[in-house]
Amino acid sequence: MKRLILVRHAKSSWSDNGLADRARPLNVRGTAAADRIGRWLADTNRQPDQVFLSPAIRCQQTWDGISPHLADAPVPVALDRLYLAEAPQLLDVLQTASGDVVLLLGHMPGLGVLAHDLRQDPPPHTAQFDKYPTGAATVLEFPINDWRDLRLGTGVLDIYATPDEM
Repeated sequence: MKRLILVRHAKSSWSDNGLADRARPLNVRGTAAADRIGRWLADTNRQPDQVFLSPAIRCQQTWDGISPHLADAPVPVALDRLYLAEAPQLLDVLQTASGDVVLLLGHMPGLGVLAHDLRQDPPPHTAQFDKYPTGAATVLEFPINDWRDLRLGTGVLDIYATPDEM
């Protein structure tokens, strides 16, 4: 059995229009949400043992807010190909994973599409899930022993939550 945690980066700042998209940091609300996500993962015993993330500053800062709450937080692997990646590229990365509980931290729309396509059944609040707001997290379980066997439509939804629900 493998578990996947898909997290969209927390709310980023648009206060400096001169910044490149990759360089946009979290805003105050995003920083608080990242902290909330970390506490939620720890409190619900959803500890990743492997983390992939986009190299965008907002993704790195989201992980920086999450990781202090996790015992033995893994060192994240930042991959350029995860920056604004579409669902097929995200799936390719996941199929290289080696952990039992993998956290993937990235961007819309690819992350939301992947979360939708991996699950067997829709979550309880579909409209919110389809929007996949900043800081949202989906936890799916897969009846596989190796991530190379990860396939669309095979994930059993454990939970979906937004920062306001965590």
